[in-house]
Amino acid sequence: MALNDTLSFLRAWLRDPRGIGAVTPSGAALARLMTAHVSQLDGPVIELGPGTGALTRALLARGVPPHRLALIEADPHFADALAKRYPNATILRMDAAQLGETESLFGEERACAVVSGLPLLSMPASQVEAIVQGVFERQLRSDGMFYQFTYGPRCPLPAALLKRLNLQAQRVGSALLNLPPAAVYRISRRAGVQVAA
Repeated sequence: MALNDTLSFLRAWLRDPRGIGAVTPSGAALARLMTAHVSQLDGPVIELGPGTGALTRALLARGVPPHRLALIEADPHFADALAKRYPNATILRMDAAQLGETESLFGEERACAVVSGLPLLSMPASQVEAIVQGVFERQLRSDGMFYQFTYGPRCPLPAALLKRLNLQAQRVGSALLNLPPAAVYRISRRAGVQVAA
């Protein structure tokens, strides 16, 4: 991880601690775990809250073509840096809660996976619900997967929200070498849930 990325991340954290959620970018162990299953899927990928691009680099290393990657970043400083670093990716400067109001980011095709670095535990419940609902209703295909990491002891999506949206969560592993240690969850639709075209 470049020193410039760490300093950039720290400056962003000082501007908005709740919006960033950590004082350092995701480490290599967490990035590998978050993207481990993406290479087995076939389709475009959406990344929420890429920040300095730690997970973005891991997605590209897993073989996701840059033109099949959409990066959703609300922080203008991070978004500008990502646009320079990844000119072939789609960079959207917006709150991920707006995804439910946005047409599919890949035209007629929906994403096979969403990889989220957003600090869901520090966000208002209504914003978290808008993000997750928007992703599953407008952006992910029927067998698509949503990957989310957390520094907390359990899934960052409350059981009531999962039930209301007909979703299920499975812990896929822990990155103990990350600072701080993190767990990764895979969220998917419950069997039998239909997706509107």
